[in-house]
Amino acid sequence: MATYLIGDIHGCYREFLALLEQVDFNPDKDTLWLTGDLIARGPDSLAVLRHVKQLGSAVKLVLGNHDLHLLAVYAKISRNKPKDLLDELLAAPDIDELINWLRKQPMLQIDDDLKLVMAHAGLTPQWDLETARMCAHEVENILCSDSYPLFLDEMYGDMPNNWSPELSGLARLRYSTNALTRMRYCFPNGQLDMICKSKPEKAPAPLKPWFELPRKIPEDYSIVFGHWAALEGQGTPAGIYALDTGCCWGGELTMLRWEDKQYFRQPALIKKS
Repeated sequence: MATYLIGDIHGCYREFLALLEQVDFNPDKDTLWLTGDLIARGPDSLAVLRHVKQLGSAVKLVLGNHDLHLLAVYAKISRNKPKDLLDELLAAPDIDELINWLRKQPMLQIDDDLKLVMAHAGLTPQWDLETARMCAHEVENILCSDSYPLFLDEMYGDMPNNWSPELSGLARLRYSTNALTRMRYCFPNGQLDMICKSKPEKAPAPLKPWFELPRKIPEDYSIVFGHWAALEGQGTPAGIYALDTGCCWGGELTMLRWEDKQYFRQPALIKKS
């Protein structure tokens, strides 16, 4: 029995299968954690979704910003961008089934036995663990409901960028979604900056990567995230693991075996020009 964690797959199906083959992944006894952004930008989002869905309870995943965008495109709230390579997926005969499955997936994974937390973008320093659970559940509940198109229509936007327990309604849901799926940088007080996408060494003062600010969750919990391919898996403090290494951009798909912290990597099979 082993726990494997893989960064953003982004439709890179062949690399995903090759990585599972490297470790002889067995869904009957192993567990697979996925950091979100299963789809878009890579060549075979449809095959990735079908395969992950078929793995059933062997998978623990979180939704990423591209996964949420797919839900908005399906609901005809947002435009299908050609660069996301989603046409085959959207035209698939089982698209309704796949969408209904996808929108019922978690925004956050917490394993209190493993002392492990996973969110697509990370965990805002303004939240303690219980607040993170609560806010993630609120977004999950609206996505599972018949009102999910209303939320998706209001999901886009950078404000509010400061957490307060007094936030309510769609503003609260938007903050939580941004913190869980889009966050990279924060101001020193923990407010989100939703603009800067530079590498940390090029970020303007006073911005800091979210993981460099003091955190409110217990120090014995580790945090695993994806989303930030420009990090190339490097530069995070002990106990914080960045797993998006840009496979869809010609980089690698990265896997971490939790029990011994061994990394496995599969280079992109189609190099970007």
